[in-house]
Amino acid sequence: MSLSAELCLGTVEAITARLELEETESAPLTSAIDGSPVGVHRVLARDGVAALVYVAMTVEAFGLDSHMCFAFTPPESAVPHFTVDSVLAGPHYAFHLDLIPRVDPGANLAYIDHCYAPLDEAHAQAEQIEGLTPAHLSRRQWQLMSAWMLAHRADEDGFRAVFGTVAAYRDHWLELVVNGLPDGVLVGVTAEQLAERDAGHRDALFNPDVDPVWAQVDRLLGPDASAGIRHSLKTAAR
Repeated sequence: MSLSAELCLGTVEAITARLELEETESAPLTSAIDGSPVGVHRVLARDGVAALVYVAMTVEAFGLDSHMCFAFTPPESAVPHFTVDSVLAGPHYAFHLDLIPRVDPGANLAYIDHCYAPLDEAHAQAEQIEGLTPAHLSRRQWQLMSAWMLAHRADEDGFRAVFGTVAAYRDHWLELVVNGLPDGVLVGVTAEQLAERDAGHRDALFNPDVDPVWAQVDRLLGPDASAGIRHSLKTAAR
C-alpha cells in the first residue's frame, strides 16, 4: 500500500469505526481512455451522524495514486465537515487537511474558539515540518475553507511526518461529532439557515470553475463519472 493510500484509508477506517458508519454505495471507477479499472467511489453513512465520501484513483502509467475523503455532518448541524486528500504524483506527494466551517467564522468567535483553536498546536507543528512546501491554490479556494487548512506538497519524509497531524485533526473532529457543540457556542442560527448555507457552500466548493482538479478528473474518468462524484459530494448526509 502506498503512503498516500495509507494516510487516507487509515483516516476513513478510523472515522468509520468511531461513528459506526456503514457502506451505502460502492462503485468501481474506470478509465475514460481505455476502460481499465482505476479506482473506487464509496459512500459510508449513518443517518443523523455523518456521511463519508471516499474516492480513490490510481493510474500506474501516470504515476498517480490519489485518495480523497470528505466526511459530512448533517445539514442542520453546525459541526464542521472534515476532509483529507492525499496524492502521490510521480515522485512527489501532496495533501490537504481541514475542518470546513458551517457558519461565518468572522461573526461567530465562540465557534472559532471551540472548533478551531484546539488545532493551533497541531497546525503550528505541521508548518515546521521539513520537506513541505505550500500548495498552489487560488484565493477563492482558500476562502471556502478555514484558516486552519493545511495544503502542501511534500517529499516522502515530510509526508510521513504529517500522519500525526492528520490524526490530531481527525480525532478533534470526531469529538465534535460525538459530543456536539455546547450551549452558547452558536446563537441565533437556525437549522434551516445552516442547511441553506451548506448547500450553497458545497455548490461553490465542488464547482469545476473554482477547483481545476475536476478538469483532470473529467479527462481520467469521463464527464459523467466526474459529475457523479461531485453530486455525491454535494448531497452526502443531506
